[in-house]
Amino acid sequence: MVRRNSLRLGVVAASALALTLVGSTAALAQPTNDDFASATVITSLPFTTAQDTSEATSDPSDPVECYNNGSVWYAYTASADTTIDANTFGSNYDTVLSAWTGSQGSLTLLACNDDAGSLQSRISFAASAGTTYYFMVSFCCGHGGTGGGSLQLSVSALVPPGNDSFANATVVGALPFADTQNLAVASVEAGEPQPSCFGTSRTVWYSVTPTTTQSLSASVDQYGAGVAVYTGTSLANLSPVGCTNYYYYPATFRAQAGTTYFIQVGETSSGAANSTTFRLRTAPDPVASFYYYPDDPSAFDTVQLIDASQDPANVGISARLWEFGDGGTSTQQNPTHRFTADGDYTVRLTVTTTDGRTASTSQVVGVRTHDVAIIRLGVPQSARVGQTIAIDVYVRNTRYPETVRVELDKGVPGGFTGVGVLTLSVPVKMGGQSTRFLFSYTVTSDDRALGKITFRATATIVNQPDALPADNQLLSTPIKVM
Repeated sequence: MVRRNSLRLGVVAASALALTLVGSTAALAQPTNDDFASATVITSLPFTTAQDTSEATSDPSDPVECYNNGSVWYAYTASADTTIDANTFGSNYDTVLSAWTGSQGSLTLLACNDDAGSLQSRISFAASAGTTYYFMVSFCCGHGGTGGGSLQLSVSALVPPGNDSFANATVVGALPFADTQNLAVASVEAGEPQPSCFGTSRTVWYSVTPTTTQSLSASVDQYGAGVAVYTGTSLANLSPVGCTNYYYYPATFRAQAGTTYFIQVGETSSGAANSTTFRLRTAPDPVASFYYYPDDPSAFDTVQLIDASQDPANVGISARLWEFGDGGTSTQQNPTHRFTADGDYTVRLTVTTTDGRTASTSQVVGVRTHDVAIIRLGVPQSARVGQTIAIDVYVRNTRYPETVRVELDKGVPGGFTGVGVLTLSVPVKMGGQSTRFLFSYTVTSDDRALGKITFRATATIVNQPDALPADNQLLSTPIKVM
């Protein structure tokens, strides 16, 4: 009895201890910076922290302009004018990161981001010396909920690029040229023009003065970035020359020797352009290309030619010259042409872009006119049941040696039925001569019931199109069956 009571007391004690531990864990789980008033103070940058926000709550005074479920707070007072970058990369839940100025209950939103990469967030903004900035980290999406997860927060001060201002534009030397800058820390200075094809609040500048007149292509490799090109001497007198807001389309312009061109690379309104590489190169030549059909034309065919040329510099093709190899030419984009005699014709296409770049390509178009004809179908005038008769099919060929298949059918009520097939080599014969295909047929009682037999011969060139198929079929005169 004593031993059993001791065991029971041990179980009760263990249960009490477990309850105590659970209560203690719950009490410790709520973050100390759960409320705005108890925000964790960031004393210096860069700053990195890891925190469990599983039990974070939303205070009624938390702002609602950016999701505030399960929010925690941080505060930083800038010691100098700078650009601040903050992110939650490495967190294991769907975070929402925002930055604010002001006081509790009267906060002004500076930046808010959800899903800058996977489930994490990233923001950046210009900070002024002496101003306190508050970071709220919550989980997506809604207001007033509790919870979070394993939070990783990093805050750092970013140094603007050296070519952040027009006056400090990076001078482009030899081409091709490439330079990578972080647009997230760039800014727009007073009086800076907005590009004609996109809006931006973060830019860097480049300048180039070509020694020879040529077409140049400016591009970026990052989605969310664009390029604008200008001429002029200051921000006050810049004139636009070219613009693109697609990272896979360059801005190509005709650069005059001795003229300085200023190139503005900026983050577009779609954002997300951080580490961006700017490239400047001599514009490549267009790529001339075409196809045609039919691809095995005869002298009777009208050939359709299709221009498939492209301009990788994104200016566009403005002129075309087709030379057909028989003396004919065309400036249409997709012309048609008939080659009136068999032969091999070198067709050349030359394309010219709007800014004067050219390219040419050529193909040999082989014109071959294949044509055979059934000129006669020889049959007897009459026949009797059981008699085997000869049917002679005469095929004329005056162009190329051909392999010809002749099918022989006989007429039956409602159509025709097959009698036989012969495939022969048919040489070229002039002067009205032809090649004979000899068939035989034994007359049946069904033929006698009809009273006559009519044969049909059809000739087909094997592996070649017949240019004039209308004369490839012939009916015999009816044979009287006795």
